[in-house]
Amino acid sequence: MKYIRRIVDEELNKRKEAFNAINIIGPKGCGKTRTAKERCNTIIEFQDEEKRDGYLAVAETSPKLFLKNKKPILFDEWQDATKIWGTIRKDCDDNPENVGEYYLTGSSSKKINTPHTGTGRITEVTMFPMTLWETGESNGLISLSRIVEDETYNFDGSMSDLTLEELFFIVCRGGWPRCLALKRKSAKLEIAKDYYRQIYQTDISAIDKVKRNPEWARTLLWSYARNMATKAKKTKIFADVKATQNVTDVTLDNYVEKLEELFVIKDIDAWTPQIRSKTAIRSGKKHIFVDPSIGIAALGLGPEYFINDLDLFGHIFENLVLRDLLVFAEAHNARILHYTDDTGLEADAIYQMEDGRYALIEIKTGANKIPEAEQSLLKFRDLIIKHNEAATKNPAHPKAVYREPSALIVICANASMGYTTDNGVKIVPIGCLRD
Repeated sequence: MKYIRRIVDEELNKRKEAFNAINIIGPKGCGKTRTAKERCNTIIEFQDEEKRDGYLAVAETSPKLFLKNKKPILFDEWQDATKIWGTIRKDCDDNPENVGEYYLTGSSSKKINTPHTGTGRITEVTMFPMTLWETGESNGLISLSRIVEDETYNFDGSMSDLTLEELFFIVCRGGWPRCLALKRKSAKLEIAKDYYRQIYQTDISAIDKVKRNPEWARTLLWSYARNMATKAKKTKIFADVKATQNVTDVTLDNYVEKLEELFVIKDIDAWTPQIRSKTAIRSGKKHIFVDPSIGIAALGLGPEYFINDLDLFGHIFENLVLRDLLVFAEAHNARILHYTDDTGLEADAIYQMEDGRYALIEIKTGANKIPEAEQSLLKFRDLIIKHNEAATKNPAHPKAVYREPSALIVICANASMGYTTDNGVKIVPIGCLRD
């Protein structure tokens, strides 16, 4: 299968100019090994059964011999030969002028505590499942980063032909590269289901070789899926599990930690400026799956289900968009946050660049919700402006001033065209979005 260029490739290009070794991490099946292979002249695969014994013998007795191969060199499943880490680290120390010579990839279910960190020598890049732009289901006509960075950027009239029915299938299939090699739709849907089963049956214990209860893990994933893209408190999520399982909060906290280390679930942090001095910021984290297909598999649902449950699909669609935003943010040194206060003011996502510029983003399924989302974003912006005006009234004792948003954006599932409203809010169909 022909290699599909990934957004993370640009980040890897930047890192290889500054570091001699790159460790690519991320969820199982997201394409880490394939992406690294495209960059390397020598591939050392420690799980190649025909060469495994020989590779492991060399790795144990004289791992430096591997470094004599033509570079760049990929060490796949390097956790099976842990001396490789220290060998590469020392080579980076001995040859500080060299860059881009080594890549490491491995299974997220194998946690290795190396004797020495790779700080300053081995850089770490996180890879996620494929975005809609990478799978070809977004035509990429609208660039999120350009909206934030370029006030003159005009994408009005950009068309999307992606339908809700297609999105129902896409969220169930997920962004797993393996799916693109399969022809039958039913076969594509099996990939996420299999990943889900492996997570609670095998990976949750394999990550640190501690036996864990698969049923507790399965029920925990189900509860997280019921609360996908919400700020539900852990006490609520754990209560779901404890309703049928005899397990403590301490144990469930440990299971959550391992699911995060496996890149299965992820929390989106809150943006917490005190723009209203007497308003409580709800700084709870928003819970998402690294790919919504895992959550859907945990719920036991298929694409047809969402025809009659658009409310649930709204949460799943938000998770899908947040997944793509995380990929875009990784490529542009940005952060993804969210905001909610006790008056109901909110932003589903905040895309914050490293120079401080940011966009307030609302995520909606139906185009009929765009006016409501627009008003919410305008209210948010106006509040920041009013806060800044009040904060600078006393020049002798000015209070904190917050940067105004560079863009107000509504990302919509079934909008057919990208455009800018009279109030300057950018309407972006998901079928046009790229980094």
